[in-house]
Amino acid sequence: MKFASVTDGSRTGIAVETRNGIVRALFAGEPGFPGDLDTLVASGPAALAEAGQALAGAAELDAKHLTFLPPLQRAGKLLCIGLNYADHSAEGGFAVPDYPTVFARFNTSLVGHGQPLIKPRTSDQFDYEGEVVAVIGKPGRHIPKETALDHVIGYSLFNDASVRDFQMRTPQWTVGKNFDGTGAFGPWLVTADALPNGCAGLKLETRLNGQTVQSASTDDMVFDIATLVSTLSEAMTLEAGDVIISGTPAGVGIARKPQLFMKPGDICDVEVNGLGILSNPVAEECTRPHQGRIP
Repeated sequence: MKFASVTDGSRTGIAVETRNGIVRALFAGEPGFPGDLDTLVASGPAALAEAGQALAGAAELDAKHLTFLPPLQRAGKLLCIGLNYADHSAEGGFAVPDYPTVFARFNTSLVGHGQPLIKPRTSDQFDYEGEVVAVIGKPGRHIPKETALDHVIGYSLFNDASVRDFQMRTPQWTVGKNFDGTGAFGPWLVTADALPNGCAGLKLETRLNGQTVQSASTDDMVFDIATLVSTLSEAMTLEAGDVIISGTPAGVGIARKPQLFMKPGDICDVEVNGLGILSNPVAEECTRPHQGRIP
């Protein structure tokens, strides 16, 4: 089942897309509203299934009249994996890691499907990175690889848009990965039972203005989803609602000759069969001071 966090401009809600492409939604305050996705994910697969049943009788809506929010608004941890495709390591001049390269994103950097990715006014090196997201639904620590996928409630898409000159200023990538409005997330949280185990064997494609710039299979990951869940849980308790952003394949703009960076007016799409299309325009950062979080 495919769930989304949405707003109609005045109310937030939850939507589902049925197999025939019909979108139905309920909003906070309406009878039968099952709660937001953060709450449902924390409550587990049964709660999501009940929400799906409640939404089956909701009004049909045109998705064009909805604004998509990041599927999860209150993720405790957004754990990103760098260099998780061998070809991406090679194009950047890095050795293929023998242990996952982990860095963090924060909720203030996130935007939803259809919302603008914000190119910082301090940089012209705004790069794209299409990725698959795994969402934890069952908490755990020291999780064996053999049962790791039991802890994943669903999957989504991410564009880990990176401010490369800031990212490369230090060995730690945090600043260049956390400018406001640079992490596109969504549109759907697709339950794990609707996809191949571990999201294996799916084609990931990123397009900039309709031109394919990244294309790979999720089977090309150095560390698959089960390995990432197990390995991360060696160090920390993974909690329901935590997000693992699993890495990007080759084709990023900084490695191209000539280099290819996103600019205002561009459209960047990330697509994985079964997960849909995450599409975002690119806009220039507002020059007003104290603008706060990008909506």
